Amino acid sequence: MKYIALVFAFASFSIISAQTSIGNLFAAGVEDAERFANAYFMPATEATIFSMSNGWYNTADAKPLGGFEISIVGNITGFKNKDDKQAFNLDTADYENIQFADGSTSKLVSTALGDIEGVRVLIEDESGLFSEEFELPSGLAGENINFVPTGFVQASVGLIKGMEVKARFLPKIATDDVKIGLFGAGLQYDFTKLLPADKILPVAISAVIGYTNLNGEYNFTDANLIAGDNQRIDANFKTWNFSAVVSTREIPVINFYGGLGYITGTSETAFLGTYEANGPFFTSTVTDPFTLKNDASGIAATLGTKIKIGFFRLNVDYNIAEFNTLTAGMHFGFR
Repeated sequence: MKYIALVFAFASFSIISAQTSIGNLFAAGVEDAERFANAYFMPATEATIFSMSNGWYNTADAKPLGGFEISIVGNITGFKNKDDKQAFNLDTADYENIQFADGSTSKLVSTALGDIEGVRVLIEDESGLFSEEFELPSGLAGENINFVPTGFVQASVGLIKGMEVKARFLPKIATDDVKIGLFGAGLQYDFTKLLPADKILPVAISAVIGYTNLNGEYNFTDANLIAGDNQRIDANFKTWNFSAVVSTREIPVINFYGGLGYITGTSETAFLGTYEANGPFFTSTVTDPFTLKNDASGIAATLGTKIKIGFFRLNVDYNIAEFNTLTAGMHFGFR
Protein backbone atom coordinates (compact mmCIF):
# COMPACT_ATOMS: atom_id res chain seq x y z
CA MET A 1 0.00 0.00 0.00
CA LYS A 2 2.79 2.44 0.86
CA TYR A 3 4.53 1.78 -2.46
CA ILE A 4 1.33 2.39 -4.47
CA ALA A 5 0.66 5.62 -2.60
CA LEU A 6 4.23 6.75 -3.24
CA VAL A 7 3.93 6.20 -7.00
CA PHE A 8 0.67 8.14 -7.23
CA ALA A 9 1.97 10.91 -5.01
CA PHE A 10 5.07 11.76 -6.97
CA ALA A 11 3.41 11.28 -10.35
CA SER A 12 0.61 13.65 -9.35
CA PHE A 13 2.98 16.33 -8.14
CA SER A 14 5.30 16.01 -11.14
CA ILE A 15 3.36 18.78 -12.89
CA ILE A 16 4.65 21.16 -10.23
CA SER A 17 8.26 19.97 -10.16
CA ALA A 18 8.61 18.99 -13.85
CA GLN A 19 11.40 21.50 -14.52
CA THR A 20 13.52 23.26 -11.94
CA SER A 21 14.70 25.78 -14.55
CA ILE A 22 11.43 27.70 -14.06
CA GLY A 23 13.25 29.37 -11.15
CA ASN A 24 15.86 30.79 -13.51
CA LEU A 25 13.31 33.29 -14.78
CA PHE A 26 13.56 35.22 -11.54
CA ALA A 27 16.75 36.65 -13.03
CA ALA A 28 14.45 38.65 -15.33
CA GLY A 29 12.49 40.11 -12.44
CA VAL A 30 9.37 39.15 -10.54
CA GLU A 31 6.83 40.44 -13.10
CA ASP A 32 8.37 38.49 -15.99
CA ALA A 33 8.70 35.35 -13.89
CA GLU A 34 5.07 35.56 -12.77
CA ARG A 35 3.75 36.11 -16.30
CA PHE A 36 5.65 33.10 -17.65
CA ALA A 37 4.86 30.83 -14.70
CA ASN A 38 1.13 31.52 -14.98
CA ALA A 39 1.02 30.53 -18.66
CA TYR A 40 3.33 27.56 -18.08
CA PHE A 41 1.47 25.98 -15.15
CA MET A 42 -2.18 26.81 -15.95
CA PRO A 43 -3.00 23.80 -18.20
CA ALA A 44 -1.39 21.40 -15.72
CA THR A 45 -3.38 22.77 -12.80
CA GLU A 46 -6.58 22.40 -14.85
CA ALA A 47 -5.75 18.77 -15.64
CA THR A 48 -5.06 18.07 -11.97
CA ILE A 49 -8.41 19.58 -10.93
CA PHE A 50 -10.29 17.26 -13.28
CA SER A 51 -8.17 14.24 -12.36
CA MET A 52 -8.49 14.44 -8.57
CA SER A 53 -12.25 15.11 -8.78
CA ASN A 54 -13.03 11.63 -10.12
CA GLY A 55 -13.48 8.22 -8.49
CA TRP A 56 -16.25 9.14 -6.06
CA TYR A 57 -18.67 6.37 -7.07
CA ASN A 58 -18.84 2.95 -8.72
CA THR A 59 -22.59 2.34 -8.28
CA ALA A 60 -25.76 4.30 -7.52
CA ASP A 61 -26.96 1.61 -5.09
CA ALA A 62 -26.08 2.97 -1.64
CA LYS A 63 -24.87 0.58 1.04
CA PRO A 64 -27.19 -0.49 3.86
CA LEU A 65 -26.60 0.49 7.47
CA GLY A 66 -23.18 -0.84 8.47
CA GLY A 67 -22.15 -1.82 4.96
CA PHE A 68 -18.65 -0.68 4.11
CA GLU A 69 -16.06 -0.66 1.36
CA ILE A 70 -12.31 0.07 1.41
CA SER A 71 -10.89 1.08 -1.98
CA ILE A 72 -7.65 1.87 -3.75
CA VAL A 73 -8.50 4.29 -6.56
CA GLY A 74 -6.36 5.59 -9.39
CA ASN A 75 -7.14 8.25 -12.01
CA ILE A 76 -5.28 8.85 -15.26
CA THR A 77 -6.15 12.12 -17.01
CA GLY A 78 -4.90 12.34 -20.58
CA PHE A 79 -3.85 15.33 -22.66
CA LYS A 80 -2.08 13.70 -25.63
CA ASN A 81 -4.27 15.32 -28.29
CA LYS A 82 -4.68 18.69 -26.58
CA ASP A 83 -2.20 20.80 -28.50
CA ASP A 84 -3.67 24.03 -27.14
CA LYS A 85 -2.85 22.86 -23.59
CA GLN A 86 0.73 21.83 -24.36
CA ALA A 87 2.06 25.13 -25.75
CA PHE A 88 1.50 28.86 -25.57
CA ASN A 89 2.76 31.80 -27.61
CA LEU A 90 5.44 33.80 -25.84
CA ASP A 91 5.60 37.33 -27.23
CA THR A 92 8.66 39.18 -25.97
CA ALA A 93 6.72 42.47 -26.25
CA ASP A 94 4.77 41.32 -23.18
CA TYR A 95 7.96 40.92 -21.13
CA GLU A 96 10.29 43.57 -19.79
CA ASN A 97 13.62 41.74 -19.79
CA ILE A 98 13.29 38.48 -21.74
CA GLN A 99 14.38 38.03 -25.37
CA PHE A 100 14.78 34.92 -27.50
CA ALA A 101 18.43 34.05 -28.02
CA ASP A 102 17.87 33.58 -31.78
CA GLY A 103 16.35 37.05 -32.16
CA SER A 104 12.73 35.94 -32.62
CA THR A 105 10.05 38.21 -31.21
CA SER A 106 7.49 35.46 -30.56
CA LYS A 107 7.20 31.69 -30.77
CA LEU A 108 5.40 28.74 -29.25
CA VAL A 109 6.95 27.46 -26.03
CA SER A 110 6.06 24.52 -23.82
CA THR A 111 3.61 24.46 -20.94
CA ALA A 112 4.08 22.03 -18.05
CA LEU A 113 2.22 19.46 -20.18
CA GLY A 114 4.15 20.04 -23.39
CA ASP A 115 7.18 18.87 -25.33
CA ILE A 116 9.04 21.81 -26.84
CA GLU A 117 12.75 21.70 -26.08
CA GLY A 118 15.75 23.76 -27.02
CA VAL A 119 14.10 27.19 -26.73
CA ARG A 120 16.71 29.52 -25.28
CA VAL A 121 16.09 32.98 -23.90
CA LEU A 122 18.45 35.83 -23.10
CA ILE A 123 18.28 38.24 -20.19
CA GLU A 124 20.44 41.33 -20.76
CA ASP A 125 20.56 44.81 -19.27
CA GLU A 126 20.68 47.97 -21.38
CA SER A 127 24.39 48.49 -20.79
CA GLY A 128 25.24 44.98 -21.93
CA LEU A 129 27.34 44.45 -18.80
CA PHE A 130 25.08 41.68 -17.57
CA SER A 131 23.54 38.85 -19.57
CA GLU A 132 22.31 35.36 -18.84
CA GLU A 133 21.17 32.73 -21.33
CA PHE A 134 19.28 29.57 -20.45
CA GLU A 135 16.79 27.09 -21.85
CA LEU A 136 13.09 27.36 -21.10
CA PRO A 137 11.59 24.28 -19.44
CA SER A 138 9.74 21.62 -21.39
CA GLY A 139 6.94 19.59 -19.77
CA LEU A 140 5.59 16.13 -19.06
CA ALA A 141 5.24 15.16 -22.72
CA GLY A 142 8.97 15.77 -23.03
CA GLU A 143 9.42 12.92 -20.55
CA ASN A 144 7.04 10.71 -22.60
CA ILE A 145 4.28 11.20 -20.02
CA ASN A 146 0.95 12.06 -21.65
CA PHE A 147 -1.27 11.94 -18.60
CA VAL A 148 -1.67 13.39 -15.13
CA PRO A 149 -2.29 10.64 -12.53
CA THR A 150 -3.79 10.90 -9.07
CA GLY A 151 -4.44 8.19 -6.52
CA PHE A 152 -5.73 7.66 -3.00
CA VAL A 153 -7.33 5.30 -0.53
CA GLN A 154 -11.10 5.70 -0.15
CA ALA A 155 -13.61 4.36 2.39
CA SER A 156 -17.42 4.26 2.19
CA VAL A 157 -19.92 3.41 4.96
CA GLY A 158 -23.70 3.03 4.79
CA LEU A 159 -25.72 4.99 7.36
CA ILE A 160 -29.47 5.52 7.49
CA LYS A 161 -31.60 4.26 4.61
CA GLY A 162 -30.18 5.53 1.33
CA MET A 163 -27.33 7.54 2.91
CA GLU A 164 -23.65 6.73 2.42
CA VAL A 165 -20.63 8.72 3.58
CA LYS A 166 -17.21 8.61 1.96
CA ALA A 167 -13.69 9.70 2.82
CA ARG A 168 -10.48 9.63 0.81
CA PHE A 169 -6.88 10.28 1.74
CA LEU A 170 -3.27 9.96 0.67
CA PRO A 171 -1.00 9.90 3.74
CA LYS A 172 1.47 12.76 3.89
CA ILE A 173 4.61 11.63 2.07
CA ALA A 174 7.88 13.55 2.14
CA THR A 175 11.37 13.34 0.64
CA ASP A 176 14.17 15.90 0.66
CA ASP A 177 12.50 17.91 -2.14
CA VAL A 178 8.82 16.90 -2.33
CA LYS A 179 5.96 16.72 0.16
CA ILE A 180 2.40 15.80 -0.78
CA GLY A 181 -0.86 14.75 0.85
CA LEU A 182 -4.54 14.47 -0.07
CA PHE A 183 -7.84 14.23 1.77
CA GLY A 184 -11.51 14.51 0.93
CA ALA A 185 -15.05 13.75 2.01
CA GLY A 186 -18.22 12.86 0.13
CA LEU A 187 -21.88 12.03 0.51
CA GLN A 188 -24.11 9.78 -1.60
CA TYR A 189 -27.88 9.54 -1.32
CA ASP A 190 -29.87 6.80 -3.07
CA PHE A 191 -33.30 8.23 -3.85
CA THR A 192 -34.73 4.85 -4.90
CA LYS A 193 -34.40 3.65 -1.31
CA LEU A 194 -37.37 5.91 -0.54
CA LEU A 195 -39.63 3.83 -2.78
CA PRO A 196 -41.56 0.89 -1.31
CA ALA A 197 -40.60 -1.33 -4.24
CA ASP A 198 -36.93 -0.36 -4.37
CA LYS A 199 -35.82 -3.99 -4.04
CA ILE A 200 -37.46 -4.98 -7.32
CA LEU A 201 -36.45 -1.94 -9.38
CA PRO A 202 -33.83 -2.78 -12.03
CA VAL A 203 -31.87 0.42 -11.42
CA ALA A 204 -30.80 2.72 -8.59
CA ILE A 205 -30.56 6.51 -8.80
CA SER A 206 -28.31 8.58 -6.53
CA ALA A 207 -26.88 12.03 -6.00
CA VAL A 208 -23.18 12.31 -5.11
CA ILE A 209 -21.23 15.26 -3.72
CA GLY A 210 -17.47 15.02 -3.18
CA TYR A 211 -14.79 17.45 -1.97
CA THR A 212 -11.05 16.82 -2.46
CA ASN A 213 -8.06 18.79 -1.18
CA LEU A 214 -4.47 18.25 -2.39
CA ASN A 215 -1.45 19.94 -0.80
CA GLY A 216 2.07 19.68 -2.14
CA GLU A 217 5.44 21.36 -1.77
CA TYR A 218 8.50 21.23 -4.02
CA ASN A 219 11.83 22.70 -2.92
CA PHE A 220 14.13 23.87 -5.74
CA THR A 221 16.67 25.99 -3.79
CA ASP A 222 19.67 23.95 -4.96
CA ALA A 223 18.69 24.11 -8.66
CA ASN A 224 18.12 27.85 -9.07
CA LEU A 225 20.30 30.50 -10.72
CA ILE A 226 19.13 33.08 -8.19
CA ALA A 227 20.73 32.93 -4.77
CA GLY A 228 18.42 32.78 -1.80
CA ASP A 229 16.96 30.59 0.88
CA ASN A 230 14.10 28.09 1.19
CA GLN A 231 12.99 28.59 -2.43
CA ARG A 232 9.97 26.38 -3.06
CA ILE A 233 6.60 25.95 -4.72
CA ASP A 234 3.64 25.37 -2.40
CA ALA A 235 0.53 24.13 -4.23
CA ASN A 236 -3.01 23.71 -2.93
CA PHE A 237 -5.92 22.30 -4.96
CA LYS A 238 -9.57 22.25 -3.89
CA THR A 239 -12.25 20.58 -6.00
CA TRP A 240 -15.96 19.69 -5.89
CA ASN A 241 -17.85 17.04 -7.83
CA PHE A 242 -21.67 17.20 -8.04
CA SER A 243 -23.14 14.21 -9.87
CA ALA A 244 -26.36 12.36 -10.61
CA VAL A 245 -25.69 8.62 -10.92
CA VAL A 246 -27.72 5.69 -12.24
CA SER A 247 -26.72 2.03 -12.13
CA THR A 248 -28.05 -1.48 -12.46
CA ARG A 249 -28.83 -3.29 -9.22
CA GLU A 250 -26.39 -5.68 -7.58
CA ILE A 251 -26.42 -8.42 -10.22
CA PRO A 252 -24.30 -11.30 -8.87
CA VAL A 253 -21.15 -10.67 -10.95
CA ILE A 254 -21.24 -7.53 -13.12
CA ASN A 255 -23.06 -4.19 -12.99
CA PHE A 256 -23.00 -1.01 -15.04
CA TYR A 257 -23.25 2.64 -14.01
CA GLY A 258 -23.20 6.10 -15.46
CA GLY A 259 -23.19 9.65 -14.17
CA LEU A 260 -23.65 13.22 -15.29
CA GLY A 261 -22.08 15.89 -13.15
CA TYR A 262 -20.37 19.20 -12.71
CA ILE A 263 -16.74 19.53 -11.65
CA THR A 264 -15.32 22.76 -10.28
CA GLY A 265 -12.06 23.55 -8.54
CA THR A 266 -9.40 26.11 -7.71
CA SER A 267 -5.65 26.01 -7.33
CA GLU A 268 -3.12 28.26 -5.64
CA THR A 269 0.54 27.82 -6.53
CA ALA A 270 2.75 29.98 -4.33
CA PHE A 271 6.40 30.71 -5.10
CA LEU A 272 7.92 31.11 -1.66
CA GLY A 273 11.32 31.83 -0.13
CA THR A 274 13.89 34.56 -0.66
CA TYR A 275 15.49 35.56 -3.97
CA GLU A 276 18.60 37.74 -3.70
CA ALA A 277 19.81 40.41 -6.13
CA ASN A 278 22.44 39.18 -8.59
CA GLY A 279 21.63 41.18 -11.69
CA PRO A 280 20.18 44.47 -12.92
CA PHE A 281 16.56 43.42 -12.42
CA PHE A 282 16.85 42.74 -8.70
CA THR A 283 17.71 45.68 -6.47
CA SER A 284 16.99 43.89 -3.20
CA THR A 285 16.00 40.57 -1.72
CA VAL A 286 12.47 39.51 -2.68
CA THR A 287 10.51 37.34 -0.26
CA ASP A 288 7.55 35.15 -1.31
CA PRO A 289 7.30 36.87 -4.72
CA PHE A 290 3.87 35.75 -5.99
CA THR A 291 1.00 33.26 -5.91
CA LEU A 292 -0.67 31.93 -9.05
CA LYS A 293 -4.43 31.40 -8.78
CA ASN A 294 -6.32 29.35 -11.35
CA ASP A 295 -9.71 27.70 -11.59
CA ALA A 296 -11.40 25.15 -13.83
CA SER A 297 -14.93 23.82 -14.14
CA GLY A 298 -17.16 21.96 -16.55
CA ILE A 299 -19.74 19.26 -17.23
CA ALA A 300 -18.54 15.67 -16.93
CA ALA A 301 -20.17 12.41 -18.08
CA THR A 302 -19.10 8.99 -16.78
CA LEU A 303 -19.67 5.42 -17.99
CA GLY A 304 -18.35 2.42 -16.07
CA THR A 305 -18.66 -1.18 -15.01
CA LYS A 306 -18.08 -3.04 -11.76
CA ILE A 307 -17.24 -6.72 -11.23
CA LYS A 308 -17.97 -8.46 -7.94
CA ILE A 309 -16.27 -11.64 -6.71
CA GLY A 310 -17.17 -12.31 -3.08
CA PHE A 311 -15.72 -9.57 -0.88
CA PHE A 312 -13.50 -8.39 -3.73
CA ARG A 313 -14.61 -5.94 -6.43
CA LEU A 314 -13.05 -4.20 -9.42
CA ASN A 315 -14.35 -1.20 -11.31
CA VAL A 316 -13.27 0.85 -14.29
CA ASP A 317 -14.90 3.92 -15.82
CA TYR A 318 -14.23 6.65 -18.34
CA ASN A 319 -15.03 10.28 -17.59
CA ILE A 320 -15.60 12.66 -20.53
CA ALA A 321 -14.89 16.31 -19.69
CA GLU A 322 -12.49 19.12 -20.59
CA PHE A 323 -9.77 16.61 -19.68
CA ASN A 324 -10.88 12.98 -20.07
CA THR A 325 -10.07 10.62 -17.20
CA LEU A 326 -9.78 6.85 -16.90
CA THR A 327 -10.51 5.59 -13.36
CA ALA A 328 -9.84 2.12 -11.94
CA GLY A 329 -10.42 0.82 -8.42
CA MET A 330 -9.94 -2.24 -6.22
CA HIS A 331 -12.46 -2.63 -3.43
CA PHE A 332 -12.91 -4.81 -0.35
CA GLY A 333 -15.95 -4.98 1.93
CA PHE A 334 -19.52 -6.13 2.24
CA ARG A 335 -23.00 -4.65 1.94
